[in-house]
Amino acid sequence: MSEIPPNTGETSMTSKILMAAGGIYVVASIVLMVMLFGRIDDLKKDQAASQATLQKQLQHKISENNIQTRASLDSLAQQVGVTKQQMARGTAQFQAKERATETRLAADEEQTKQQLGAVSGEVVGVKTEVGKVQTDVTDTRNDLAATKTRLERAVGDLSKHSELIATNHDELEMLKHRGDRNYYEFTLNKGKDPTRLSTVSLQLKSTDKKKSKFTIYVLADDKKIEKKDRTINEPLQFYASKDRGLYEVVINSVDKNTVSGYMSTPKVSVASGPAAAQSQ
Repeated sequence: MSEIPPNTGETSMTSKILMAAGGIYVVASIVLMVMLFGRIDDLKKDQAASQATLQKQLQHKISENNIQTRASLDSLAQQVGVTKQQMARGTAQFQAKERATETRLAADEEQTKQQLGAVSGEVVGVKTEVGKVQTDVTDTRNDLAATKTRLERAVGDLSKHSELIATNHDELEMLKHRGDRNYYEFTLNKGKDPTRLSTVSLQLKSTDKKKSKFTIYVLADDKKIEKKDRTINEPLQFYASKDRGLYEVVINSVDKNTVSGYMSTPKVSVASGPAAAQSQ
């Protein structure tokens, strides 16, 4: 009898199990591969669909952007056209204003020239007048200088000193400008009431036109002083008022019933009465 190897039955069973397991693995691998390939196909289809959708959306967006861009460009073109028209109108208006300004400036320039011509004529006239005035001033100065040289000196009846006297109105004005005394011009009428001058009064008593003599009364400090048979341009002096200042009367002309002349008083005396307005 031949010998039966030990565990032969167990070995066959193991082999069968391994073969079955290998077959299951092969089948499972095939199924899994089929499923993977199917999933890959699905993913490819999804990717293709997504790409198609994205492409459609992109094309749609591009189209919309193109439309908006065209609209913007059209609007911008319209605006540019309007701006060009406005610029053209503005340029035309500016040119018109410029021409008007040039015309006005030309007219103003012509008017200014005419005015300058008139002013030049007036300036020439003014210069002529100024020349005449300067000539008059020079003549006046010469007259004043001549008058100044004509001022005479006469001896007063009280002080016995040589006093500077005026023989007419112009010379009296020269004395006034010296400013050392007050001067009052007057005219006395015979037979009239005394004439008030400063702080004293004068009254004409008599005249002798042929001999140029006269007699007057001086009323001062409640006293009546007679200056009898005096001649023209003779200083008649007397003291009056509280300051005992020396007063002086000079008669420049003698008529039938009137005499004219002036009285000078010290600066410290206060002028009063209606004759005060005749002082310097």
